[in-house]
Amino acid sequence: MSLSPESLERVYTAANELGEMLGLILLSFTGLIAWSFLLLYIFLWLTTERKPNVGRAESEKFYLDPATSEKHLFPSVNDDPTVYMSLVVPAYKEEERLPKMMDETMEYLEKRQKQQPSFTYEVIIVNDGSTDRTSEEALKYVTKYGADKVRLLEFTKNRGKGGAIRIGCLSARGERILMVDADGATEITDIENLEKAMDGIAKDYSVPAVVVGSRAHLQEEAVAERSFFRNILMYGFHLLVYVLCVRGIKDTQCGFKLFTRPAAARLFNALHIDRWAFDVELLYIAQQLKMPIDEVAVNWQEIEGSKLVPFWSWLQMGRDLLFIRMRYTFGLWKIPATKPKKE
Repeated sequence: MSLSPESLERVYTAANELGEMLGLILLSFTGLIAWSFLLLYIFLWLTTERKPNVGRAESEKFYLDPATSEKHLFPSVNDDPTVYMSLVVPAYKEEERLPKMMDETMEYLEKRQKQQPSFTYEVIIVNDGSTDRTSEEALKYVTKYGADKVRLLEFTKNRGKGGAIRIGCLSARGERILMVDADGATEITDIENLEKAMDGIAKDYSVPAVVVGSRAHLQEEAVAERSFFRNILMYGFHLLVYVLCVRGIKDTQCGFKLFTRPAAARLFNALHIDRWAFDVELLYIAQQLKMPIDEVAVNWQEIEGSKLVPFWSWLQMGRDLLFIRMRYTFGLWKIPATKPKKE
């Protein structure tokens, strides 16, 4: 069956009109995307603090020695180390959970030091602007063990967990620096497993390297216990982490991470995020700097009293993940090319 010239002309005309319509739709869609990216860039440009917030109030530069009632200046992570291990404990309204964690931690550290005299250590408790008795509880351990072993870093206002760990690590004296949560959810003895892994990727403290404690091996049990909604949030967060920021690390959020001294100096001087998503940015920076990273399973149990509000905290972290990637992609945040200078 053949079409008449008039029919063919109508077909060609309709095809041309359809092509023009599709072209306009595609052009409009492309323009919409371009405008969206432009508006996003303007928003980020206006709201982004370009430099990491490593500054501190004058009072936050000192720690109290109860034995003499004198205040002393915290050292800098850019100085040479004077102890083997520093433990940095962020604490916000932890008057109830901190004592149990510190009792277990100090018992382990003291016992290990007696067995290994070369194992020197310090614990830095960072009171993140708490309004309860966290400070008083921390000072009990400073008084009991002395300011050479336990120090309290007091913030004048709340900065967030990432901000507390940042300033604590920048004030540490150790060859190796461990961040550990105040709830004691991870068994302190697992520090030895992280040390063994660190020995495998960094033969001495001068090599920048990171070992991440991981709860990934507990995920199957956790999935069975969590609600369907919380599992959806968890899987969504893990997908965003993988797509936007960090690959090859199964558990970016465990609060048990070990750094060599130069790694801590590089990472925490470059870190921007102060709150829950700081772990992801930390590992993103480490991967961009091609630091050796290992992941080690740890013994972990959930402790009541978490400050994490499931829906809103995950929503905030999801937003932060997107902004982390966008800010580095747009060049609003930059990773310093050289290590920080000694102060």
